[in-house]
Amino acid sequence: MIDPAFWQNKKVLITGHTGFKGAWLCLWLHHLGAKVTGYALSPPTNPSIFECAQISSLVDSIIDDVRSKESVQKAINQANPDIIIHMAAQPLVRLSYQYPAETYEINVMGTVNVLEAARVAVQDGMKIKAIINVTTDKVYENREWVWGYREQDVLGGYDPYSNSKACSEQVTASYRNAFFHPDQYHQHGVAVSSARAGNVIGGGDWALDRLIPDCLSALIKGETITIRNPKAIRPWQHVLEPLKGYMMLAEKMWANGKDYAQSWNFGPNEDDARSVEWIARQLCERWGAGARFEAERTDPQWHEAQYLKLDCSKAKSVLGWKPKWSLEQTLDSIISWHKAYQQKQCVREICLAQIAAYTDRASEHQRKEGSQ
Repeated sequence: MIDPAFWQNKKVLITGHTGFKGAWLCLWLHHLGAKVTGYALSPPTNPSIFECAQISSLVDSIIDDVRSKESVQKAINQANPDIIIHMAAQPLVRLSYQYPAETYEINVMGTVNVLEAARVAVQDGMKIKAIINVTTDKVYENREWVWGYREQDVLGGYDPYSNSKACSEQVTASYRNAFFHPDQYHQHGVAVSSARAGNVIGGGDWALDRLIPDCLSALIKGETITIRNPKAIRPWQHVLEPLKGYMMLAEKMWANGKDYAQSWNFGPNEDDARSVEWIARQLCERWGAGARFEAERTDPQWHEAQYLKLDCSKAKSVLGWKPKWSLEQTLDSIISWHKAYQQKQCVREICLAQIAAYTDRASEHQRKEGSQ
């Protein structure tokens, strides 16, 4: 697991901190004692976990655009980070069909801007030790294989989102090779990696056009869930799983950047690559109250992959990372999160309690709460 002592007073810059994954990561790192600076546009949804959990009171929050080279440079100079985790992105496949140029601007040039700003900062004497670019499982050229994709498999991407993230991977590899090559690590001291995660789900995700938020929206309203592409199989995982992976990777890069400056897959166990239909059925059973779902009767407007999963053997054997929660446990946690939210419980405490449960520190968290 994660070494809590490592993160005490570490200066961490997170791009995309106002999004779903970014907000969870900010909360977790702050809880471990890290000094977090966030850089992103305003929260992309209303409600948002960033605002509901009042993340802005825990971090130095910079609201700006990753497409602005000057603003990114200023933010890195201001944060003077030990570690950079780049998550700012246009993250939706279907939106990329509507706004392809914007998707490439954000996902490709945004990555260029972050890496270039870091390069200039290091050149000027800043001691950045680890940079992680977070991409997606969709960076691979999807052959609809029944086995998982490994880090050395061919990159590609059919739609603008997937392809832009594959381009972001290529940008990362170029900056690593040209400016921060592992063989010269003893000279520059900077490790650059990429992290590819699967379909990340969890409490507090209100993003449009995503299965779990769409299902929960219908359940809360008492409406029938409508799903598209019911037979599509995806590598579903709780948001804390890949975040743990990024943090473990950062710790390893800090200790030995030469050996860990690579690309890494973080996905669920093979049994948890399930169909959209299976997820919808499980959510309905857990919600109760006569919840039901049906498949769209029209053909999908856009191309979507049918089968996609990751081989995470490398992260398991080299980093010692492995998924902890089964998909059933993940769905239980999502239902309990949103029911607690409906009951107007404190969102920050809901999240911290789930982090404590995930890290086996639930009793410790409860003792702290009882003493306050």
